[in-house]
Amino acid sequence: MSKIWFVKRQECPACASGSFRTIYQCQYDRSPIADYLVDFYSPQGMVEFEYLEGAAYVLSECDVCGLIFQRDIPNDFLMERLYEHWINPQKVFSHHLKNRGLEYYSRHAQEIMHIIAYFRKNPTSLNFLDFGMGWGEWALMAKAFGCNSFGSELSTERIQHAKLNGIRIINWGEIPQYRFDFINTEQVFEHIPEPLQTLRHLSSSLKTDGILKISVPYAPDIEQRLKVMDWKSEIGSKNSLMPVAPLEHINLFRKQSFSKMAIQAGLEELLIPKKIQYQYLTDWGGAKKILKSMLRPFYRNILKKGNYIFFRKCR
Repeated sequence: MSKIWFVKRQECPACASGSFRTIYQCQYDRSPIADYLVDFYSPQGMVEFEYLEGAAYVLSECDVCGLIFQRDIPNDFLMERLYEHWINPQKVFSHHLKNRGLEYYSRHAQEIMHIIAYFRKNPTSLNFLDFGMGWGEWALMAKAFGCNSFGSELSTERIQHAKLNGIRIINWGEIPQYRFDFINTEQVFEHIPEPLQTLRHLSSSLKTDGILKISVPYAPDIEQRLKVMDWKSEIGSKNSLMPVAPLEHINLFRKQSFSKMAIQAGLEELLIPKKIQYQYLTDWGGAKKILKSMLRPFYRNILKKGNYIFFRKCR
């Protein structure tokens, strides 16, 4: 049975509670999940159903912290098949280059300026780590601002690309040997099998008062989306199920999930002052974008909407 390629999580990966319940379940080789996998992975490379036969997509909800998580997740072998074979790195990179315009890089620059301004230090004195760096654009942007920029990644092709662009690469075991002012995790924690242990590991490499950023998909209305059950809904639409994408987005965080994780990792939430956010706005390309940029600090600092959170090391 192909279930041997999966690992069953016995407790909530965010708060370690053993109290959780199943909210949705479907075999991977049956509709609608099988249809979704074909539609999603075929344009990127392929899908190998021989590794999925007999296995099920099981969504669970933690009774303590509210985390939505996939109970059965790919083991290391299947993860490698998924990210390096089902998803063809060259196809993805070509698409990546074609669709990343000035606005994409401008957002990186704006965020990095916010962080440097918060520390009030010369950029050359700051150590930044991009954990799960992908193709390394964020790390490269931090390097361009003068920061000591490091990257960490599992994909061999992405690592080689980053090295060619002068990014210093460190592996998982080397991380605690360093002391970072800032660690960036952009669209990473939703993919991680053990997010609490990962957060602790990263926290151990932060300087006192160092900062770690987590940005992950946000779907407070996921129960309603699951009722509609439209796996063909476009990413970003109100019915999109991408936040719980089978095999990849194995964790969907709630605010209380992060709160409990942060306490156990010796971290506390930090708000970048609105003054700094407004001072380094970069997108003035039209009325709608200006309005969105002006409202974003209020949305994040006052309403605390979205899963875009900064944490400071407090012990």
